[in-house]
Amino acid sequence: METLSLAPFQGITDVVYRNVFKKHFAGIGKFYTPFFTGIQKDNSKSLRGEEISPDFNDVKTVVPQILSNTAEEIIRFANQCKSMGYTEFNLNMGCPFPRVANKTRGCGLMADPDRTIKMLNDVFEQIDGIKFSIKCRLGYYNDEEIYAFVDTFNTLYFSEIIIHPRIGKQMYTGEASIDKFKALIQLINKPLVYNGDIFTVSNYIHVQNACKDAIHRISLPSSPTIMLGRGLLTNPFLAEQIQHIENQKDKKHRLHDFVVDLYVERLRHAGGSPKIIGSMKELWKYMMNIFDDPQNVWRKVKKVNHLDEYETAVETIFNDYNLMP
Repeated sequence: METLSLAPFQGITDVVYRNVFKKHFAGIGKFYTPFFTGIQKDNSKSLRGEEISPDFNDVKTVVPQILSNTAEEIIRFANQCKSMGYTEFNLNMGCPFPRVANKTRGCGLMADPDRTIKMLNDVFEQIDGIKFSIKCRLGYYNDEEIYAFVDTFNTLYFSEIIIHPRIGKQMYTGEASIDKFKALIQLINKPLVYNGDIFTVSNYIHVQNACKDAIHRISLPSSPTIMLGRGLLTNPFLAEQIQHIENQKDKKHRLHDFVVDLYVERLRHAGGSPKIIGSMKELWKYMMNIFDDPQNVWRKVKKVNHLDEYETAVETIFNDYNLMP
């Protein structure tokens, strides 16, 4: 069975989401944390919470991610992750948001290859005993930027290269370019992971077939693996559907149980603060699309500001609307 992974989303796929998801759904074998930043000293405050603590995370299936543009910070992060028992960490070279990229972080690193390549080399000179992977796009300003990194990808000991085949300036508009990804299969000798626009089983099959065609022509031993993102937030059953995992319980009841459990756990972790409504709304922006009337579902959630209003809205949604077939 193929190992599917879940992409990181700031404000959504935190430790609470990951653990509740695993309780209710199957099919995901690897989870990436939303990015950590500001690792300015050993035992940094940001690395002393539940989000990364081995007491709350399975270090064998969770990969901590860092957003940084300095080798020193990345090395410090790698060493701390290793000391906690993690076997891999990941560098975010794909975040497309201008407030990140304009500071030469995230996808902005791809627009400055000389600086970035030196940084990556410096990191590998200093780390040992933990795998290092990256998540990137084709570039920030154009889809040719990634080619400046191909030799570095091939020379350094990356455990995998996750590619979302868009440019940063696109954000999430337009289509992810499977053709560009296929071309990179023939150039990069490290394990590749495809990420982008897999919302259905048909999308998944299309990507797999395209990749198999590319590797057949160059006799590679295996296909790139797949990272799910917005598609899984929209449809939490997607990994199970791809993996042909059967569950006899009614889907609507399962989704309701997941939503309620996630809310209760978020509330518990936040000490009862209504601020968690914001996190739940972020998820509903995606999950509304699994219902047969997504706009009305979103209207029910969008307007709530208090816990009791949110709880009423959720029950109304599950009573009044059906899931898409």
